[in-house]
Amino acid sequence: MTSLTHNYKRVYVWSIVVRLFHWTTAFSTIILIITGFIIADPPAINSNVEATNSYWFGYVRAIHFITAFILVAVVIFRFYWSFVGNRFASWRNFIPFTKKGISNIWHVLKVDILLLPDKDHKLSNISIGHNYLAAFSYLIMTLLFVLQFSTGFALMSETSDFWFTNMFAWILPFFGGDILTRYIHHISTWIFMIFILVHVYLVLYHDYVEARGEVSSMISGYKFVRAERFDRSRPEVEENN
Repeated sequence: MTSLTHNYKRVYVWSIVVRLFHWTTAFSTIILIITGFIIADPPAINSNVEATNSYWFGYVRAIHFITAFILVAVVIFRFYWSFVGNRFASWRNFIPFTKKGISNIWHVLKVDILLLPDKDHKLSNISIGHNYLAAFSYLIMTLLFVLQFSTGFALMSETSDFWFTNMFAWILPFFGGDILTRYIHHISTWIFMIFILVHVYLVLYHDYVEARGEVSSMISGYKFVRAERFDRSRPEVEENN
């Protein structure tokens, strides 16, 4: 049995800035989820053991807050980088309201999510960077992140006199108090967890089906793409040695 082979180019897609942002966001999100659930359901309150001479819960809250500040900082920097980074990091990739973008979103939904037959598969449907569905989902998750950190800092403002967190104090009366604010913050956490599961599934799926280095690219920065998709004069393309 023989198989068709293609000439592939080694393409530098994810810059070091994007990769650092990705892994900082990933680890920060995991830390925030774990510490957030501990804060939402404190073990000392739900046990018969009195938390005397112990400050570990205070450390959990401190880790949660510090991680939140770090994540907000890197997201702000990523927003800046979307204007100065390479074409794969550009903000234009996250607004897929074009004919090609809508077509690609439908293709990914049909083939990757619904697992329908890929009868009309075309080379143009394979994205070099983020596919349009992934890019659009990142835009939605960014908006959800704004809601998440806003409600979080609003809740923090009740016990803090830090000027930054107090900027969000108005959110508490806006949502009618801290109870609804906590519910919104908690539900957003579950949405992020679902997104993480879908994201990991799709990355592994594309890595298995397309074999273009989808997983390793977020470590090395490189993907492998068919040579016919590129002009040899483009500086971001390197030969596959």
